[in-house]
Amino acid sequence: MAIDPEWKEALPTFVIGAAGAALFWLIGFPAAVLTGPAAAVTLATILGVRTAIPPLLRDGVFLILGITIGSTVTPEVIDTALTWPLSLVVLSLTLFVALILSRTILMRVFGFDRMTALMSATPGHLSYVLSIATDLTADIRRVALVQTVRVLLLTLLVPVLVSLWGVEGRSRLVDPGAIAPIALALVFLLAIVAGLLLKRLNVPAPLLIGAMTVSAISHGANVTPGSPPSWLTSLAFICMGALIGSRFRGFARREFTAALSAGLVTTLMTCAVAALGAMVAARLVGLSPAALLLAFAPGGVEVMAALAVETGLEPTLVAAHHVFRLLLLGVFIPVLVMRNRAL
Repeated sequence: MAIDPEWKEALPTFVIGAAGAALFWLIGFPAAVLTGPAAAVTLATILGVRTAIPPLLRDGVFLILGITIGSTVTPEVIDTALTWPLSLVVLSLTLFVALILSRTILMRVFGFDRMTALMSATPGHLSYVLSIATDLTADIRRVALVQTVRVLLLTLLVPVLVSLWGVEGRSRLVDPGAIAPIALALVFLLAIVAGLLLKRLNVPAPLLIGAMTVSAISHGANVTPGSPPSWLTSLAFICMGALIGSRFRGFARREFTAALSAGLVTTLMTCAVAALGAMVAARLVGLSPAALLLAFAPGGVEVMAALAVETGLEPTLVAAHHVFRLLLLGVFIPVLVMRNRAL
């Protein structure tokens, strides 16, 4: 029986991605297990190496990523979020202002099409945004570059802005531990069912969103406490990065430069909106502006939570706001996508 060529190309693609992840981890690059493989496989693809991630493997990756994202919705995070509803309202407003401004800039200044601009402007979880973009007519190469620039710049800029406030905290985030294997298997099964149902409803990235929804509900209710094993999530992130890199066939150098410029401009603008929102929320609720900046910064939840842990600036508060942002986008982005499809 003949083997699908994509499966033959998958192993070298994964090896290249894993090497990129290791290199980026060694140099301290943000979100190394995602950005490293994306960079390495992109380079290999541009140099003529045949790279591919088969659809079946991609679907498995989406399931793992959805469950991992949903596992951040812990009872502790929910309790913290409910304590500061006004801050969450301000976060929601800054989120949509930043999204609308970024989308407008990308379309009118950089010439992005409607769907690519929407996915590039979405300040959500990096793997979530890129996973949805792979299922759409959006140019995944542009989206990947703009979103990677966002994560990198925010990782570099936010600590500087926090240090300018001269605030240090002493709080620490509680490690939820590993999820029980039986609980993980149950979540996987329910996630597949939810994903298939969402697929029938024509929801974008149905397996990702279905898995995220099931995992968020079960973790939020403390039915399946704990996170998926790190080795499993690392493999999924490497495959996701490799999938992104494999889409870069025929991407011209001029397009690279334009996408990088777009990422720089929109990230700086988004960061300014987030800082303004953090200052407004600090006045309204009496929390530390530095902690709220970490909470409002549209970076990856892992990166911002890690910065909060390192600085001791209310990591639970920061995680709660980022999980809320993720859930908010998880609800509204599919709606916006379907609306854009109809236009």
